[in-house]
Amino acid sequence: MGQPIIDTTSASMTPRAGILQRWAARGFSAADLLNALQPRRGWQLHADIPYRAGPRGLLDVYAPADQPQAPAPTVVFFYGGSWQSGARDIYRFVGASLAAQGIVTVVPDYGVYPQARYPEFLEDAAKATRFIRDNAARWNANPAHIVAMGHSAGAYIAAMLAFDGRWLAGVGLNPRSDIAGFVGLAGPYDFLPIVDPVLQDIFGGSDRIDTQPIRYVGDAAPPSLLIAPGRDKVVSPGNTTRLAAHIRSLRGAVTERHYARIGHLGLIGAFSPLLRFLAPVFTEVAAFARNPRGTAKP
Repeated sequence: MGQPIIDTTSASMTPRAGILQRWAARGFSAADLLNALQPRRGWQLHADIPYRAGPRGLLDVYAPADQPQAPAPTVVFFYGGSWQSGARDIYRFVGASLAAQGIVTVVPDYGVYPQARYPEFLEDAAKATRFIRDNAARWNANPAHIVAMGHSAGAYIAAMLAFDGRWLAGVGLNPRSDIAGFVGLAGPYDFLPIVDPVLQDIFGGSDRIDTQPIRYVGDAAPPSLLIAPGRDKVVSPGNTTRLAAHIRSLRGAVTERHYARIGHLGLIGAFSPLLRFLAPVFTEVAAFARNPRGTAKP
C-alpha cells in the first residue's frame, strides 16, 4: 500500500541518460538519487524479460557479477503502490544492492488497478515465480532457494504466495517446497474492514476474509522475516504484530522487527547505501535471504 518511490532510469538506458530524460519530463525524484548511488560493481542487469504476455508481464534480473560455483540464493521482490501503480525499474537500488551481496534478485511487474483486480496480481506473481524457477540456470540462481519478498502492497502479494497455496498451485508449485522464506516489509496482512472505495473495488468488497494473508498461515509455513516502521502512516504496524503473533502461535519460524524512527518509504529506501544509517533493514534481509531457516526464530 502507499505510492512507490517515483520512477527511475530505464533498463535500456545508461543511468545518466535515463535520469536526465526523466528529470526533463517530470522533475527530480528521490528514487533518482537512490538509483544514482546504487552499488557500481558486483552486479549485472538482465532487463525486460517477458514472463507472460502484455506490457506488465516483464521482469528484471539482478545477478552477481562474479558467479560462484554453486547456484546463488534467489529473491523475488514485489514492489508496492496500493495495487494501483509501480514499475520494476524504480527499484534498481534494491536489486543491485542484493545482487552485489551474491543474491540473485528478480523484480517483476504485475497487473495493477484498474486493469487488474484481486486475484489477478496474485496470479501474475505466481507466473513470475514459475518462470524464475524454470529459468534459474540462466542466472546461476538456485531454483530450490527462492525467497518471496515485498514492500507494502508487494508484501501482501509475497505473503499470499507464501501462505495461500492456491496461487502457486495454479502454476504447478507448492509454497511448502518451492518458497524457502518470506520477507514482509511494511505489509498489510490483516486489514479488514476496507473503507477506501478504490480498495473495495480492487478486493471485491469491504469485508472479504478470504483476501487476508493472516487467514492462510499454517503449521508448514515457510520461515518469515517481518519488518515494520514505527512511523508508518500508510500501513499500520499492527499488521506485522498480528501476523508475527499468529505465526508464533502455530510454532512457526518468524523474526519480527520494528524500527521506531523510520517511515513507510524510508523502510525500503534503507536498502540504498545512502540511507542504510536509518535502520539495518538491508543487512537483515540479506542474511535472511541466504539462510532463512537459520535466521528466523522458531
